[in-house]
Amino acid sequence: MRYPAVAGKFYPLDRDALAAELNWCFSGKQGPGLPGKSSGKRSISAIMAPHAGYRASGMNAAYAYKAVAEDGLPEAYVVIGPDHHGVPFDYVMCGDPYVTPLGECRIHEKIAGRLSELIPNSPNAHMREHSVEVQVPFIQFIDPDARIVPVIMRRQDPVSAERLASAIRRACEGHDVIIVASSDLSHYVPRQEAARLDGIILDDILALNIRSMYGHISDLRISACGYGPVAAAISAARPSSAELLRYSDSWDSLGYDPTAVVGYGSVAFRR
Repeated sequence: MRYPAVAGKFYPLDRDALAAELNWCFSGKQGPGLPGKSSGKRSISAIMAPHAGYRASGMNAAYAYKAVAEDGLPEAYVVIGPDHHGVPFDYVMCGDPYVTPLGECRIHEKIAGRLSELIPNSPNAHMREHSVEVQVPFIQFIDPDARIVPVIMRRQDPVSAERLASAIRRACEGHDVIIVASSDLSHYVPRQEAARLDGIILDDILALNIRSMYGHISDLRISACGYGPVAAAISAARPSSAELLRYSDSWDSLGYDPTAVVGYGSVAFRR
């Protein structure tokens, strides 16, 4: 079992309190509302969602998960998050179930088994990382019987993103999967500057232009932390279109320090 690292910090430790917090992320003032009936279309092949504390970015993330719930639930979720702690792998999966206060979220054994033949499998490397962990209760909220395959990326360069994407495509062949790219956007810059910079890379993401996204991040020194997972998700899922569901920042949610905000975006990628 991979036990929670940030329960009680990024989201509540108590089961009932976590369920109430997730409900608030959807139904609160800045949330999208609770998911409606599923259409069963299954047009969504990937999403991007933020990974800060729920009071900061949970309302934004709820837009992505509402879209998934209403579009139709997949067989599995491959969750890719950036590494914040310096793991000794370019990218690494976890073959152990993730445990949250809502219970055990099981691994999709067939996909994980295939992927473990292509990239390292080290549950220990996932022990401290929050970028995947904070997505899991949202997945459990919309899909109580969900199966996941968690992956974290240390190297986020274009070559690494494409190599990971290729491995994910091979592992997921024949399965109905949604890829979750866990990413926050600009970090600790003035609010107007965050909106400008985040708008530039969101335009690249919505155009499915990975090369332009990397160029802008490098040239403009944009401090998004999960651009590698976003690139890998786009490359692996090969969507035909993308939709911005919500953009916000930490001032919107917390009302704290407009001179140093973090930007958040939720995007749905469709076949």
